[in-house]
Amino acid sequence: MRASLIQIAVDEGESVNSRRERVSSLVREVAARERPGLVVLPELWTTGAFAYDSFASQAEPLEGPTYETMREAARDAGVWLHAGSVPERDPEGPLYNTSLVFSPDGELAAVYRKIHRFGFDKGEAVLMGAGSRLVTVRTPSTTLGLATCYDLRFPELFRGLVDAGAEMFVVPAGWPARRREHWLLLARARAVEDQVYVLACGTGGTHAGVPQAGHSVVVDPWGEVLAEAGDGEEVLTVDVDPAKVMATREQFPALKDRLLGMDPPRR
Repeated sequence: MRASLIQIAVDEGESVNSRRERVSSLVREVAARERPGLVVLPELWTTGAFAYDSFASQAEPLEGPTYETMREAARDAGVWLHAGSVPERDPEGPLYNTSLVFSPDGELAAVYRKIHRFGFDKGEAVLMGAGSRLVTVRTPSTTLGLATCYDLRFPELFRGLVDAGAEMFVVPAGWPARRREHWLLLARARAVEDQVYVLACGTGGTHAGVPQAGHSVVVDPWGEVLAEAGDGEEVLTVDVDPAKVMATREQFPALKDRLLGMDPPRR
């Protein structure tokens, strides 16, 4: 299985409509050139992850303009497309940081609302609602487990995804440059402890004055970094072998020794 991570440099002078069309073209170009089965975009690439003042004004309904543009891109490119995330306006509730996944025929395959919101007592943490549902996506090659950015710091979420059958975690992000080492460390930790592939796709550029980490990364189930991007806009394409997940779990069956969080033994 080949996966392409498109690390977008968000230019604050670029309109959302212009960026949407540019990214749509990028998906098609990357699909034609790299021939991936899966394409991944970063978190909140329409606005910038730290552009808090833009969340409300740029929020969309679930089936809004980004939904329509990305479903067409997935269909035209013939790929599974994790379209990163967008600020979603729920007509009956708050804003959400919402990820969309499309199948190669352009059908919506999954919706994930980010569970852990960053900012403590400001920013996303107060402007957006929290999701409550773990989401996996079954593809012909593997099962994807969905998470977003700050979720990466909460291993219990990923244990839940493993229990739901995930063999590959897809993590779009808008991670700040000043904590880049945490980004890389946590991506490897989640891969090692859950014996899965991690595809972590970040942004470059600067969001509302916050330099972004970039360094999108693909990690295998042994924790080996298969590919890592730099700081700017870049496409990272990697061939991954889903069979390696089961092979790793058989060679080093640590998950079988789990006790905490599992059902108590019957007497």
